[in-house]
Amino acid sequence: MEHGNGGFSAAGLRRLREVLVRRVESGRIPGLVALVSRGGETHVEAVGTMRHEGGAPMRRDTIFRMASTSKPVAMAAAMVLVDECRLRLDDLVEQWLPELADRQVLKRIDGPLDDTVPARRPITVRDLLTSTFGLGMDMTALGTPIMGAIFERGLTPDLPEPMPEPDEWMRRLGTLPLMHQPGQRWQYQLSHDVLGVLVARVTGQSFETFLRERILDPLGMKDTAFHVPADKIDRLPTLYAPDQQTGQFHVWDEAKGGRWSQPPAFQGGGGGLVSTVDDYHAYFRMLLNHGRHGSERILSRPAVELMTTNRLTPEQQAARHAMATDNVHVSFGQGQHGGWGMGMAVRTYRGDYAPVGQFGWDGGSGTSTYADPDNQLTGILLTQVGMSTPDSARLIHDFWTTLYQAIDD
Repeated sequence: MEHGNGGFSAAGLRRLREVLVRRVESGRIPGLVALVSRGGETHVEAVGTMRHEGGAPMRRDTIFRMASTSKPVAMAAAMVLVDECRLRLDDLVEQWLPELADRQVLKRIDGPLDDTVPARRPITVRDLLTSTFGLGMDMTALGTPIMGAIFERGLTPDLPEPMPEPDEWMRRLGTLPLMHQPGQRWQYQLSHDVLGVLVARVTGQSFETFLRERILDPLGMKDTAFHVPADKIDRLPTLYAPDQQTGQFHVWDEAKGGRWSQPPAFQGGGGGLVSTVDDYHAYFRMLLNHGRHGSERILSRPAVELMTTNRLTPEQQAARHAMATDNVHVSFGQGQHGGWGMGMAVRTYRGDYAPVGQFGWDGGSGTSTYADPDNQLTGILLTQVGMSTPDSARLIHDFWTTLYQAIDD
């Protein structure tokens, strides 16, 4: 492909492909699908195979488990409700989520679950949208009673036991104290699953139904869902979690009979979606287009601006930055962006080839999706290798480096 208007250089795209092919030929990544788009130019690479042992080739329409890259898309359902004034940013959530009324807060993060003080104020919609409602996955607090309780109660995805249906999940969540006062600290994951329950209760529809009617269908995201139906299951690769010591490929999830082959009890906005590069491209292009898709408006311009710009205070950003930089051995260097909007990271300082303002997120199943308003650029890289080893994270780094070096203007 020769250099197009405001697009990529032919030499840069060749280098991008060479880097992707080299990672697959190394034997560390069985297969991948990558999409890069800039201006009116879109380029897709499908490399490798659906299984570690070979088998069917990766294709442009291969369906991947999006893991935490579900967050930016799932967030849009809540923002539709804010646009329509069915939710207000500072509404108390307890009118729909009574399980979160009258919270107690731990006196110290590593203290016993009954050593608490009353919450200074109730939890608001804003707290959930910005992941600051007081509970979350804190990798700096592993081994504490509260993190143990979160795992034991089945409140997180990717455990052997699937998450229970939403009302039971909320009931279990409601038995726990908060880790921090509402609005005080950014914390990962749990707020996104709470938001899915909130959307369902406000609308009287399942979270997936509302997301489909208002976001997925209007954008033509026909392969995005919380499970893969039988007539598409051949397009879902095996998901692997390589052994940290030996590098041996362990099957994390099979396609047929696996955990995405049936509708889940809990439709998790934090990590439950499956999708394709073209579906995600449609979504991120809509965000770059300030909420418009063709002649149709999906989200208001201010809703998109709230989602894709930093919402954290300097203190919250310092804590998030420390979590990223001090846990490089856990995140393999992913997550160093500085800021967080709603459902996605936002770059507030330049730490690599991507400029300030780039927004998106990565997934533990080896997925990465970002858009960059400055360069009007979208990049999507989907693999089937979980981040139990650095292999998919390093591939993601190489993808972004080569994508940015391919810009030609």
